[in-house]
Formats: sequence, C-alpha cells, structure tokens
Amino acid sequence: MPRRRRGGRVCALEGGREEEAPPAAAAVPSALWASQLQPEAAAGQILLRGIFEIGRSSCDVVLSERALRWWPIQPERPAGDSKYDVQCKEEFIEVKDIFSVKLKRRCSAKQQGNGTLLGITLFICLKKEQNKLKDSTLDLINLSEDHCDIWFKQFKKILAGFSNRPKSLKVILNPQSHKKEATQVYSEKVEPLLRIAGIKTDVTITEYAGHALALLRDCELQEFDGVVCVGGDGSASEVAHALLLRAQKSAGKETDSLLAPVRAQLPLGLIPAGSTNILAHSLHGIPHVVTATLHIIMGHVQAVDVCTFSTTGKLLRFGFSAMFGFGGRTLALAEKYRWMSPNQRRDFAVMKALARLKPEDCEISFLPCISSHAVQERKAEGSPKSDGANPWQTIQGPFLNVSIMAIPCLCSVAPRGLAPTTRLNNGSMALIVARNTSRPEFIKHLKRYASVKNQFSFPFVETYTVGEVKVRPRSNSGYNPEEDNGQHSAAPEKSFPWNVDGDLMEARSEVQVKIG
Repeated sequence: MPRRRRGGRVCALEGGREEEAPPAAAAVPSALWASQLQPEAAAGQILLRGIFEIGRSSCDVVLSERALRWWPIQPERPAGDSKYDVQCKEEFIEVKDIFSVKLKRRCSAKQQGNGTLLGITLFICLKKEQNKLKDSTLDLINLSEDHCDIWFKQFKKILAGFSNRPKSLKVILNPQSHKKEATQVYSEKVEPLLRIAGIKTDVTITEYAGHALALLRDCELQEFDGVVCVGGDGSASEVAHALLLRAQKSAGKETDSLLAPVRAQLPLGLIPAGSTNILAHSLHGIPHVVTATLHIIMGHVQAVDVCTFSTTGKLLRFGFSAMFGFGGRTLALAEKYRWMSPNQRRDFAVMKALARLKPEDCEISFLPCISSHAVQERKAEGSPKSDGANPWQTIQGPFLNVSIMAIPCLCSVAPRGLAPTTRLNNGSMALIVARNTSRPEFIKHLKRYASVKNQFSFPFVETYTVGEVKVRPRSNSGYNPEEDNGQHSAAPEKSFPWNVDGDLMEARSEVQVKIG
C-alpha cells in the first residue's frame, strides 16, 4: 500500500490502482494483458505443469509467475485426417486475480477426517461491466493427494507474495444504517468473502452516535492492516475523522492550530450500507457491496483528498464534502424526522426546505487552485499552494446554496456526481454556489443533477476550483428549526447548519475549509 503520499489524506481500500505483484513478477506491466497480447508473451517463468479436469474436460495446465493457462487435451490425430484438425482453445487467468485457494474434498456425515480429495478450488476476482467486481471459482480436479499438495503449496506461496493484501482488519459496523440492514449485509455478503480470503476480523457494533470516534481514539490498532466501516456516509465520515484525529495525536500535532495535517496511519475500507453511500460510490464508481469487499481483499488502495473544517482557528472536523444553505437546512430538517424511513425523511425534508426556500447572506472568500498539472509539480517539489500568483478572491450576496467538495460525490440521484469535475486526489476542491433566484429556477437546477444535462448552465450558478474557502454569514441570527413549525422566533444562539458528509455540523461564525 502506498505510504508516502501528501499529508492530510486518507488512504482508502479501493480499486484505483493495481496491486503490486510478488517480486518475481514486478518487471512486466499489467498493460500487456490489456493490449491483448498472447499469454506466452507475458507469462513469465513456468513453475508447474500438470493435468487436471476443468469443466469436465481433461486439460493440460501450466502455472507461471503471472498466469494460469490451460487447454483441452486432444486425442492423437491420424496424419492427414482433416476432421481431427480442430482448434485447441486456450484459456487463462492472471495470478494476481486469485485471492484464495482451498483443497476441494467430498465429505459425508458418516465419513471421518477431511473427506475424499477431489482437487483444488481457486477463488478469483473478476472485473465486470460498470466498475463492478465479482467473485468466482475455478475447480482443478485431480484425485492425487501428492499432485494436489504440490500445486496447493505453490499457489499459497504465490498468494503470500502479495504483501499489500490485508491479513487482519478492524471492522466498525453501524447497525442503524439505512433500514438497519448493515448487520445482515455484513454477515451475508462481506464476512463470507473475508473468511474465504483468510482475513482475520475484529468487529465492533456501534451503539450510539460518536461511538466509533471514541473507540478509535484509544483502541490498539497495531495488529490490524486496515479499518473497515460498514454503514452509510455518516458512519464512514466519522471513522475517517477518527483515524485522522488519531494520526494527528500520534504525530504530536495540536488540532487547535492544525496547518498541515498528517495522513492516517491505516487505510480505510468502505462497505456501502447506507441510504446514499456517496463516499463508497465515489471511491469504487459503484455502490456495490461485493465490489467494495473484493477491493479490500485484493489490497487495492486509493489516496483520497480530505478537507479540514475549522472556525476561529479551532478544528471542527475532517470531511470530504459540505453544503451550506439549502443543503444544510435540508439535513437539519431531516434530523427532526428520524422516525421516518431514510427515503421518506429525505424527500420530506427537501420538499419542506423548498417550500421555505430563502437565501443566506454571506461573504465567501476563496483561494483559486492552479491547474492539476501544476498541482502535481508543486506536490513533487514540496511547494506551498498559495503564492502571489493566486490571491484570495471574494464574492458576496445572498446565496441559496454553497457546496464545497473534494470528491465527485456520486450517488443514485446524481449519477454524474454533485461535483463531476472533481477527482479523488487532485489536490483541489470544487466550490459551487447558487445565488438567489426564483424557486422554479432553483428546482430546475436541482433536477439537472439526475439528468445528462449540465447542472451548472444557469446564470445564477458559479463554479470554482479552489484550495481553500472561507464562508462568513453576515446575518445577525442563525437558523432556527422552530421556524419550520410556524414559529418565527429568533434562535437563542446564532448557529448555522452545515451538511458535512451527511452529518449535521453547526457553526456560529465563519467556517474555513481547506484541502488537507
């Protein structure tokens, strides 16, 4: 797993890059397979050769450093007899796609011991359409104990060479996510695959809001290769926040004056079990439980940009995306109707917020980001982001909504993403502001997120690529949820709701958001 990336990032177990092959296979790039070259051109040194039955056909099987190849054994053909001149179809799988190997045995209730050996079963990760991964098996049938033992040990040796694959994981499970399905999702889809892969797990079921934060603050993590969160966006954001806080504490950094946060010490795996699953969807390209689990098993790691949210110099939290104005008010409303189902609560809150739509008068200052190519160059040089060539800019006035996002924020209601031009680790954030306009025009803007049309092609919508943002409300009183019940009294204390990764954050003054 990559360990020396820019500070302030979470590494997530994902499919963004190919895993490292064992040392013997490091010289041949995986692109050779993508270009449809013959297996012999990239197979490497032959390790074993033998005969197995595969799919009811006796096959000649060759195991090399990079691939397992097989083809049916053809009967001996009489010379010149054209009817026997059939093509021998060769098939192969790449060794790096194998994540487990087991001896296949036939067992019965009356039989003592391990049962009758039938052969070897390989467990494989297959790439399907639309970023989806699928687990599959390949049976190599041979009744010889000695023959199978040699092959089994060789497969185990190869798998042991993938040092970036996790062997032990700390699992945080939120049983309240979505329709309280997280426990079932884990036990039926996730845990069986982790068990097949031989990964040890230590599972904690959270009991209250903030439980994961309290747990990860003090628990021992030295024995684990990663942390896995089974839940929705709120749970995933809380675990990421906890891991980053722990990293700052371990590095001796003061969070009240955090300028350059250090990265989390362990990668975070996300299993989508919430109502929107924006984080997992953005990470994997699809909110699919088996796909997310296989990325974790295969040791795929992707660096992800993280934002720091602070006010008056004090850190509020870490996060990946935030909405202020309409997005914050909608979440504040939804939190009052927790007795509803997640979809009903979301739809009801959106309708009610639209019915009482009003802008927030504020001043927004931001530091424009340089091009992504220049960002990469500056990362390599270790140069700071800001200099005289990129001065702060300020916009002000009434805004209906302000979105600040370090990730694309893919979800079912916005398949292109809430911030489609943003990447997971390009060192910048998308600042999207919707100025005051009529309710029908704002609704048209919201509906565009679900279509293929450009949701930003409205005169009241502005987009910027930034490295830092400051949002300062200029009104004298903050948001009062009692107003939505027909009571228009001022809030006792000025407080403004923010939607940070699906969690409600309240701030009483200017909020500064900075890419980590």
